[in-house]
Amino acid sequence: MAFISVAFVSLLGLLMASGFSYTINSNNESNIGGSGPQSVSINNQHNVANVDSNNGWGSWNALWDYENSFAATRLFAKKSCIVHKMNKNVMPSLQELDTLVKEQKDKGPEGTSPKELMYSINPTRVEDLSTFGTKIAAMCQGIPTYVAEEIPVPNQPLYSQKCFTAKILWILQMSFCGTSEETY
Repeated sequence: MAFISVAFVSLLGLLMASGFSYTINSNNESNIGGSGPQSVSINNQHNVANVDSNNGWGSWNALWDYENSFAATRLFAKKSCIVHKMNKNVMPSLQELDTLVKEQKDKGPEGTSPKELMYSINPTRVEDLSTFGTKIAAMCQGIPTYVAEEIPVPNQPLYSQKCFTAKILWILQMSFCGTSEETY
């Protein structure tokens, strides 16, 4: 009887472990642009990834909500939040993100070049965050939030100024470009 109890508890632990989040830390101090240390947390149960870049006043946090296909980046220096549709052709899935982070962690900047995405920020503040799902609404609640739309590659040179760039380790580089300093 004790064997069955131990086996049941072990099996239950294995099933539950796949739903808990875990963190992959990478000291990214030598990254071009000085993004500082970053951590990536993946929660398969809630279908989200969270990236924290700790670089003093230049720190930012990104939440990728795979369930609702939206992502948000909170810029601490600007005290704002930028929400955009996830480009699943460029942004890795949760499983791919896990694999890429583990592979790139030891390679650092010498690994493959990051994929790049560029967004144009709409200067109109978002009033109703609920359209982006509860996770992003909770992250951006109480701070100015703006929507950004992906800029097609041929138009990117027009937005070479007034951009905030978030480098997710050496996997992805996302630039958020606004029409004024206040919006990003």
